[in-house]
Amino acid sequence: MTSGTTGRIAVDMMGGDLGPSEMVAAVSLAFEANANLNPLILVGDEAVLSPLLKQAGLTLNERLSLFHASEVITMDDKPLVGLKQKKDASMVRAIELVKSGEAACMVSCGNTGALMAGGTLKLRTLEGVSRPALAAIVPRKDGHFILVDAGANPEAKAEHLVHNAILASHFCKVMLGIASPRVGLLTIGTEEGKGNSLITETNVQLKKVGHLINYSGPIEGFHVFADHVDVVVCDGFVGNIMLKSWESLVHFFTEILKEELKANPMRAAGALLSKGAFKAVKNRISPERYSGAPLLGLNGHIFKAHGSSNRRAIRSAIFAASQIIEADMNHLAAADIELANQAMAQA
Repeated sequence: MTSGTTGRIAVDMMGGDLGPSEMVAAVSLAFEANANLNPLILVGDEAVLSPLLKQAGLTLNERLSLFHASEVITMDDKPLVGLKQKKDASMVRAIELVKSGEAACMVSCGNTGALMAGGTLKLRTLEGVSRPALAAIVPRKDGHFILVDAGANPEAKAEHLVHNAILASHFCKVMLGIASPRVGLLTIGTEEGKGNSLITETNVQLKKVGHLINYSGPIEGFHVFADHVDVVVCDGFVGNIMLKSWESLVHFFTEILKEELKANPMRAAGALLSKGAFKAVKNRISPERYSGAPLLGLNGHIFKAHGSSNRRAIRSAIFAASQIIEADMNHLAAADIELANQAMAQA
């Protein structure tokens, strides 16, 4: 698909913590950066969105349309209850646009549980895939890596992790431009047999699909942020803790650095001289650059941005959705999943 001519992106305008105004600002930034961006379908309460769009100077045309949805699934709603009771919610309608083919991908900052449940129930998984997975892009030395699963499936089986490795490898090729991504299985040591039963079995199965992915073997925490692998595979329980710990650590060091640089005038003067270097570091480690994560393994593309995403982070999520659409990633991944299942079925 060619960006800007096909492949509409449905944007859930109501689910983010910062409200519809921040979503509209993100859309404005996206079109400022790329006038040929894929057409967007803005899903939400028309009475709320129309004045905001007018204020932002966004003229509704073939690249920008509104789809009215009268309800919102909040962060406090229980996923299945919210989906059942709020059938006209912006998130639900955006997913349905993907299901009907009116949109090729949807982006939402809303309730993660509801988004995963709604996506799985309405779109279903790709043939041969048991459960979807969240794939996050995380900075490391000299680049970035893909973390999968970042929280979709806390209680995984070996076959789920193998599927995740394949799906994330294709995502890595698209987003990071790495032709043959190195895949590592996260555990507590690199020696064979080090880890729990899930790790042991997954390691065996990943070796069976070595013709489909570039499997580097087990890795431990020391390797994650080094230039060691391009895809880090783990279950959703471990992955979610790891992702949130990294984001928390980034904010922690940022605040500590600010405090220390303001401790005395000499340090403040040095900080001013090093302003360019600090900005470069922030750009390299900021979660805003690759905001959120796609829900891989579904018959349709769903991109989950952080609930607290600001306009720059949401803009990045929209750009990522455009890249995913253009690559036709699901078609290629589905073929490899079929071959992997055949390999794992062998004794």
